[in-house]
Amino acid sequence: MPALVADDHRGGHPLRWGSLGLIGAWLALSIGLGVALPRAGQVGSTVLTVILGLFGLTLLVWSAVALTRSLRWWSLAVIPALVVLLASGVYSSSIALAAAHPPHPVRSGTPDGAREVRFSSEAGVMFAGWFLAGDNGAAVIVRHGAGSTANDVEAHARVLNEAGFSVLATDARGHGLSEGHGMELGWYGDEDITAAVDEVLGRAHPAISAVGVLGLSMGGEEAIGAASSDPRIRAVVAEGATGRVAADKWWLSETYGLRGSLQNLLDAGTFTLTDLLSPAEMPGSLDDAVRMLPQHTEVLMIAAGTVADEQLVAERLAAAAPSQTSVWVASGADHTGALTTDRHQWRERVIAFYQDALLTPPRGSVTGQRIRVRHRAGSGSTSGSLRYCSQQTGPGVNPTASQCRCTAA
Repeated sequence: MPALVADDHRGGHPLRWGSLGLIGAWLALSIGLGVALPRAGQVGSTVLTVILGLFGLTLLVWSAVALTRSLRWWSLAVIPALVVLLASGVYSSSIALAAAHPPHPVRSGTPDGAREVRFSSEAGVMFAGWFLAGDNGAAVIVRHGAGSTANDVEAHARVLNEAGFSVLATDARGHGLSEGHGMELGWYGDEDITAAVDEVLGRAHPAISAVGVLGLSMGGEEAIGAASSDPRIRAVVAEGATGRVAADKWWLSETYGLRGSLQNLLDAGTFTLTDLLSPAEMPGSLDDAVRMLPQHTEVLMIAAGTVADEQLVAERLAAAAPSQTSVWVASGADHTGALTTDRHQWRERVIAFYQDALLTPPRGSVTGQRIRVRHRAGSGSTSGSLRYCSQQTGPGVNPTASQCRCTAA
């Protein structure tokens, strides 16, 4: 009889039951870590997390015993390999479940002096947020990170508003008071921020003529993605942005060698599974988004001084568009903690950046001047191709092929 076939006289086909037990352990641990644990604050979720965890571990031990009984002694080396495979599977599937089907964070109340707003995307998703009116004719859309709401970025919004900027802080889809299905990797962010830009530049705020975006962590990644496809966004501050697809992580193998390569393999499985589980469409990489930025759009990357990977990502993205991207490493700051660590420096750098980008004419804004822009798909030229155009239709707005005379760069 082959070594990896259960001995019938031992009864119950231990190999078969052991293998099924491993699959059961994978499912129980993945659901416990990826679905129940993120909801641990909700009634019953903590208990469910403990039950699934204990059940999964029990199945794991039982499966190991069953497999030990069914395999020849010289085949027992398969068991450690199966345990490693199980651990990798639980890692990828639990992260994928947590990202694709997250809990809905609650936002209660509106900050003092702010006006609650509601607006919809072209797809009909209703978004919520709050608005602080400024007096300098420019607005900044502020996006929070995963698992939080607009109220978690109030401190950042206050600093911007004190400098004269109007601020629209929005709850991401499936967060706070916004409707829809949440996605903790920010895959809906490009579309959602475009809806916020529509709101800011719409009839509700006629005095605003220039728009920027400030995003923390997931919000920073969303901001970069949105700016690459919406030429109305003239400035982006992305703090703590690292990546939202597997392609954003390929640098790990170059930097960390074998350890980075193993992480890349895990990430490939994680993001593939996330794509299968989530109704959201997987976006392109941040590298591609930076390269696709309209010529007039500027980006400030803020990296935590205590997080080396954030600094590496920021430098790599800046290298993709060096004339449009700058980097500030906030000394001593943790992830998205630059404002808390050094309020004065954050204010000086971020306000100066937005004043330069939003309160002065954008590059190529003089009518009749030949400027360099990137047209988007459907504009009459190849998506992302660099063209020379003879006129600009307004501050921060890319002309389409029908609005200008284009020649290839």
